[in-house]
Amino acid sequence: MPLPRYSFGVGDRFAHQAAAQLAAFEQLAAAGVVVAPVWNKSNREHSFIGSEPESVRAAAAAAVTARKWPHPWFVDADHIRLDTVDRFLDSSDFFTIDVADAIGRPADEASVAAFVGRHPELVGRLDIPGCREPLVLSAADVGEIARGFLEACREAGAIQRHIEARRAGRPFVTEVSMDETDRPQSPPELLVILALLADCGVPLETIAPKFSGRFNKGVDYVGDVSRFEREFADDVAVLAFAARQYGLPAGLKLSVHSGSDKFSLYPAIRRVLAATGAGVHLKTAGTTWLEELIGLAEAGGEGLAVAREIYAYAVGHVDELCGPYATVIDIDPARLPTAAEVAGWSGSRLASAIRHVPGHPDFNPHMRQLLHVSFKVAAKQGRRYTDLLDRNREIVARQVTENLFERHMRPLFLG
Repeated sequence: MPLPRYSFGVGDRFAHQAAAQLAAFEQLAAAGVVVAPVWNKSNREHSFIGSEPESVRAAAAAAVTARKWPHPWFVDADHIRLDTVDRFLDSSDFFTIDVADAIGRPADEASVAAFVGRHPELVGRLDIPGCREPLVLSAADVGEIARGFLEACREAGAIQRHIEARRAGRPFVTEVSMDETDRPQSPPELLVILALLADCGVPLETIAPKFSGRFNKGVDYVGDVSRFEREFADDVAVLAFAARQYGLPAGLKLSVHSGSDKFSLYPAIRRVLAATGAGVHLKTAGTTWLEELIGLAEAGGEGLAVAREIYAYAVGHVDELCGPYATVIDIDPARLPTAAEVAGWSGSRLASAIRHVPGHPDFNPHMRQLLHVSFKVAAKQGRRYTDLLDRNREIVARQVTENLFERHMRPLFLG
């Protein structure tokens, strides 16, 4: 199943915002750029909320039908592994295969030596069109990279074959995710990884490496933007070269995970895409859940009360809520207002603290990150929370659409 040049992952934790999300894609298409929506939800998120993968497809399909969306769209089984993939097989047509835990798992030396022997083209000076300087790898370098990534690539191959066998000919998009690890992968490492994946029979259409810098959830990038731009451009060149060299899909493209709210990176990504003609997949995930909270706060009444309650619980259980996301958040507890303080705020004051407008005097990135990972607190409220979303549909939908289009899509795709 070919993935269009541009695709954009959106999360819908409570399956209520697909139409509002799709409205942003419609605005972008009206401006001349068609981007495929990819609704994504991980096994962990389903477990926290108590939902099933079928609910994501049902909500997305209902929105596509109601709004008569004429372009491709997908449902992503996000960060799946062999032990979690089966529940997604019927409802998803995009599979993000997460092999980060297998990176660094020792590979047998005979297999490493065989890989190096099969790929003499990786050894020496490689002048890759589009790379700012040649890639230089010795046989020892290639072996060392293979030693660290071969088992991860083998695992990706096993999961790919498992999906193929059980989908019985139904097409799907394959993404390989290696971003949830400690160390960024350099362009030379990425090239060897792509050769390994090709050898393991993985026809990936997009890959999510770990880039340099911090990609915290729901807030802007922390790092050297110019360095990221050089790295991103080199990675794009490596992907194009590897696709030709190893018979990978011609549209192979980079995936930027935790890509929501990386406002400082969007101009850099846009410049590289314009210069190269490359595509991109950008995953935003939980930013929509925050827009629900913002909308409920703005609505006042019980919506504001629930938003305050959710924050009060979250600020009292920081360690519990943040533990599973420790590698992708940076929260200073001293910068979190007390529940009592927030109880005295107006709806617009609370909304301004959460809404990601960096120059706004009320914006608090520590609150935003905490609430980003606190969606299961809302899930515990059950129908009370989702009924409030229904009763305040218009104001919540306005936040969702505006956030996606104005703060994400416009700067990334339109400038």
